[in-house]
Amino acid sequence: MMKPADLPDVIPVFPLPGALLLPRARLPLHLFEPRYLAMFEDCLKTPHRLIGMIQPNEVPGREGPGLYQIGCAGRVTQFSETEDGRYMITLAGISRFRLGDEVSGFTPYRRFRVDWTGFDADMGGPEADPNFRRSAFLDLLGRYFADQGLSTDWETLKEAEDELLINSLSMLLNLDAEEKQALLEAPSLSTRRETLVMLMEYALRGGDGQDILQ
Repeated sequence: MMKPADLPDVIPVFPLPGALLLPRARLPLHLFEPRYLAMFEDCLKTPHRLIGMIQPNEVPGREGPGLYQIGCAGRVTQFSETEDGRYMITLAGISRFRLGDEVSGFTPYRRFRVDWTGFDADMGGPEADPNFRRSAFLDLLGRYFADQGLSTDWETLKEAEDELLINSLSMLLNLDAEEKQALLEAPSLSTRRETLVMLMEYALRGGDGQDILQ
């Protein structure tokens, strides 16, 4: 198990719109672009095997790296290679980070200095949500899924631990980049659940801007 002291100062960064990784969660990825195949192969040579997942934040005319300032690093825990040289990999979420300066070099992918300060709890045990009202949450989720034409294994959802349920939904629901970023940056599991509820309520109201119940 990784410790804060094991976290490097520089990591490769994979900007991917709509892809959200959270601590203690798992994210499957399909790598096929040459620059990210090179990133993965270089990653395997490091002791930490970390890749930073972050969302693009392109604003015309604004200087900077074109990325959100907070991402989440994941450790490569599984991978398989296809016959045509692509990779299917799984990242296990380790810790969020703040983006620092970009590191220049000869790699085809981007690398950044990162700051892990303020995210110590990410490397601890599962987080609890003492105010979680599961029945009301699942009722809202059922209405949201019906409205979006989605289906799921409800028995599995009912049995999932609080953190697994909330984080899995945060990662899997079809939300825009700004909404995904709000879920990533939530300071606690309770705040993430409240944000998720707000987003589902907003969608059910048709995005009309009315007050949203939490």
